[in-house]
Amino acid sequence: MTIQYIAPLSRAIDRMRSVLFRPFVLRTWLVLGFTAFLDGLLSGGGGNKGIHKNDSINLEAFFNAPHQAQEWLYSHPHWLMLLSGIGLAVVAVIVVLLWLSSRGKFMFLDNVVQRRALIAQPWHAYRKEALSLLWWRLALVVIGILLIGGTIFHVWQLAYAHWVEYEELFTLLPALLGWGVFVLLCGLLLAYFNLLLKNFLVPLMYKERCSAAQAWDRFSAIHWEHLANFLLYGLFILLLTIVVVMIVVVVGLFTCCLGFALVAIPYISSVVLLPISYTFRTYSLEFLAQFGEAYRVPLTE
Repeated sequence: MTIQYIAPLSRAIDRMRSVLFRPFVLRTWLVLGFTAFLDGLLSGGGGNKGIHKNDSINLEAFFNAPHQAQEWLYSHPHWLMLLSGIGLAVVAVIVVLLWLSSRGKFMFLDNVVQRRALIAQPWHAYRKEALSLLWWRLALVVIGILLIGGTIFHVWQLAYAHWVEYEELFTLLPALLGWGVFVLLCGLLLAYFNLLLKNFLVPLMYKERCSAAQAWDRFSAIHWEHLANFLLYGLFILLLTIVVVMIVVVVGLFTCCLGFALVAIPYISSVVLLPISYTFRTYSLEFLAQFGEAYRVPLTE
């Protein structure tokens, strides 16, 4: 089986041109832009001297800051309650945005597959699948917090203990770099799985009307067999994203920053960048279809 990368992209661009520009219908752009907006929610001394306690940088104050903050909050319970309430509100907002985004992914996908521009019908039709997707995305967020946040906390404890005992951090630098690489790898792994979730599991859930777990069972059969192809796909998407960002920057500069202003407004940016998001969404379907009829999501002509 020969997996292609350019040909599916070419077909995706042709479909985008046909839907969005032949003819150009403002209502289509506004509706599709709204579903794309929902889809994209939540989607930034030298030598061996080292650093010592008497250096200009007061690392002791830095290490003690969390303990001092904790003691201050315990002595001011009203502030502790306020900050706890704000934290819970932030968590609630993130969950709501993830829920809207999960619904939006199926809405945008349905419009791309069916070659139409609807909001209410796909919003209601794929409620069950979107809920399953939401739980998986929440699990991904929790895993990310535990892995990355837990590692950062461990590194802070390690550095603090080393500082208290030896009064320097230079000899700990190799270990800190190693943990930094670990955090980077965790971030890349989570980003890769999120890419698979959006680009391939969501289409399979849409096609089979199944849960995220069932879609993963189906997808994993080809993922591990063609791991190199999917890794190359991820790198190709990264390359395309860099190219798109460069184009947006150039257009923004040549329009006297008007382009930057447009892409800074959430919904307006989704409408302006609709050709890009439509192409990327279609490209994932065209790429997935190469692995057999069981993985092909039929596109309405």
